[in-house]
Amino acid sequence: MSKVKKGSLFGATLLLAGSCIGAGMLALPILTGFAGFYPSLLMFLAVWVFMTAAGLLMVEVHGWFQKDVNISSMVGHALGRWGRIISWVLYLFLFYSLLFAYVAGSGSLLSTFLGISLKIAIPTSLCSLLFVLLFGLFVYLGTRTVDLCNRGLMVGKILCYLGLVFLGVQFVDTAALAKQNMAYAYFSLPVLITSFGFHNMIPSIHSYLGGDLKRVRLAIWGGGLFALLIYLIWEVIALGIIPMEGPSGIMASYQSGKEASQAIAEILGSSWVSWFAQGLAFFAILTSFLAQALGLVHFLADGMGLRKPKVESASVLPDAPTPKAERERPVLCVAALLPPLLLSLYNPQIFFKALNFAGGICAVVLFGVLPVLVVWLGRYHRKAQSAYRMPGGKLALGAMMLFSLLVFGMQLSNMMGMPLFAQP
Repeated sequence: MSKVKKGSLFGATLLLAGSCIGAGMLALPILTGFAGFYPSLLMFLAVWVFMTAAGLLMVEVHGWFQKDVNISSMVGHALGRWGRIISWVLYLFLFYSLLFAYVAGSGSLLSTFLGISLKIAIPTSLCSLLFVLLFGLFVYLGTRTVDLCNRGLMVGKILCYLGLVFLGVQFVDTAALAKQNMAYAYFSLPVLITSFGFHNMIPSIHSYLGGDLKRVRLAIWGGGLFALLIYLIWEVIALGIIPMEGPSGIMASYQSGKEASQAIAEILGSSWVSWFAQGLAFFAILTSFLAQALGLVHFLADGMGLRKPKVESASVLPDAPTPKAERERPVLCVAALLPPLLLSLYNPQIFFKALNFAGGICAVVLFGVLPVLVVWLGRYHRKAQSAYRMPGGKLALGAMMLFSLLVFGMQLSNMMGMPLFAQP
């Protein structure tokens, strides 16, 4: 009698793809637009291969253990106490960097929407404040509230994406897609790393699929490919509409911190395409904001040893209000949301910078450098045994480490004002 498989492979694939496709995709057309579509296509493929390989390394490490483990446990197992501390610090910086970007992006998006559609001029800083106050309340109300809200937002995001694709094709200038400047090809690498960052979901997927390493690998391949397809279609639409120069072009949008949907809205005016573009941006930022904010609240609670009290009794009705005991601690919500709000008020153009830092520093070390080190030590020094081993041997691990250090060094040099590659 065959053993019943736990979890759904299709569901796991969508979860991984959904964790990729968020607010980061809004920045991609602006940052890749300097190089053009075809040079950027090479970068998309390179990062997809790299991040898929990094995910497969985590699958290999999961095979060393008889229980579910997270990345800090993996790193701690191989690199000891300091490795665990480094991974925790990087996770904290990654959460905050992403929230910095989302809060700043939400303020700019709302300000643009109100100005174009409703002819109401509201400062970006005030829009960011209103965004955090309103949707921070959902985070405070707890996981169930965020879950129910996220389901509706995901439907809205899918519908806006489909509407944008079907209606936006008629505005695409194929000649614009042919323009290219290879000197700027590497400029988008940090944000591309962030955009394929599903690795924090792998431990959850491993548990969901009952530790079946083969199905976890299939979910990683499927989820990454699906995200890649969505990104490339979005790239064609956006880069075919947004010109390089002009008040709403790629250069001006980058300098003012505006993402692609805002540029499309300003170029096409109050059309159905611009409405769908702004809708996609709103849903993408909001779903990403809710997920990252709730994740940071739980991360802080775990790090501080502040567990949520158990609920002695609660209604089993699916639509019942969230019990008071399930709400998040107000102090943790403030600790999670106040720093990104203050920084976005101080520097409203931080959207691209925060995403670059998240990808080029935090994510590339967490999901690139550390997995390579963990697997190298486990394979070749501790002779750890796993039911799966990522192919390629030392050559593949060495190539991944070099790529990680390239992205890390590029972002660090940019932050120091001494860029390794061409900057706009």
